[in-house]
Amino acid sequence: MATANYPAIAGEDIRSGMTIRVHQKIREKNPKGEEKERIQVYEGLVINVRGAGIQKTMTVRKSSDGIGVEKIFPLYLPTIAKMELVGQVKVRRKVLHFVRSHKKRLKEVKPKIKTQQA
Repeated sequence: MATANYPAIAGEDIRSGMTIRVHQKIREKNPKGEEKERIQVYEGLVINVRGAGIQKTMTVRKSSDGIGVEKIFPLYLPTIAKMELVGQVKVRRKVLHFVRSHKKRLKEVKPKIKTQQA
């Protein structure tokens, strides 16, 4: 499976309406007691960014098998390996809670942010 090369994005550049891919480190223990670390990818639409400074959080929503799943990530979580910008939609609101029930497609636009080099 070929993966596209998406630009990495810094935490302070994240806005509502961006579709991002969050790479998070997950630590697991197997039945023998050995600890293993892997990267789990969560891709979805940012519907809310709140807080300031080190307490800043974002809510990312995706649809999994027709069911909406939302996850709240602290932007400066040490287990986040990287965040990639996949796309951006045109929005006129800061909080996009209407996408929970609104099925209309949002209009894609070009991102207007500077991406960091990974």
